[in-house]
Amino acid sequence: MTVEPVIVGGQEIPAAAIAAEAQHHPAPDAGAAWQAAARALAVRQLLLAEAERLGIASDECRDAEGRALTGEDARIDALLDREVRTPSADEAACRRYYERHRERFASPTLVEAAHILIAADPDDTFAMGLATGDARTLIRQLQAEPERFADLARSRSACPSREQGGNLGQVGPGMMVKPFETALFGLAEHTLCPQPVKTRFGVHVIRSGRRVDGRQLPFEAVREAIANYLEEASYRRAAAQYIAVLAGQAGVSGVALGSADGAMVQ
Repeated sequence: MTVEPVIVGGQEIPAAAIAAEAQHHPAPDAGAAWQAAARALAVRQLLLAEAERLGIASDECRDAEGRALTGEDARIDALLDREVRTPSADEAACRRYYERHRERFASPTLVEAAHILIAADPDDTFAMGLATGDARTLIRQLQAEPERFADLARSRSACPSREQGGNLGQVGPGMMVKPFETALFGLAEHTLCPQPVKTRFGVHVIRSGRRVDGRQLPFEAVREAIANYLEEASYRRAAAQYIAVLAGQAGVSGVALGSADGAMVQ
């Protein structure tokens, strides 16, 4: 892999140091890991250089878990604490965020679900057609004899849930593939879906059980969490802007440090 030298303030970061750092940056490929490592080391070098310029000593500092920081980490922490200041999130700001994102502060709707899976490859039209026919037959049987669901699941389903009579337990948003979820949450309590439902796993016969609708959490219950989130986001933006200023003053080449919205402090 050919890479451009990474130079910060006229000083090159050794390729060996970037390679060693890359192991701490999981990424889809080696190139992405290298870039992430190069960014982290470039930011670190910028901050250490600025701490040196300002004469910031490495007084003992501890991280959020109470562990003592190394000398360099302590200097960086002290620098950012001194130079990056952000306002506290007040009541009005927290309430505005709550009103704009009310859906984030609600308990999810939960539905007890059971199904019978007729396995088939969705790319095999013939197999899917047979599976759909089998599912329709099962639906007709269950409409006439709903009490047979568990027995039919045990004998016909290709899902491990057959051991529990097809029972999947409580299902919340995002737990199942989209077509299954859409069909399930569209049913009233204790209702058999009248149509087969196709997913990447095959064709499903779905039955809903008890439903517990989501409830909106009151602002007072989430105010502290919102304040923490807003203050953390504000700090990250401010830190990114500060690093961008340092990069412009020192000069950085061979790596893109990103915009002021990027999370560059590792």
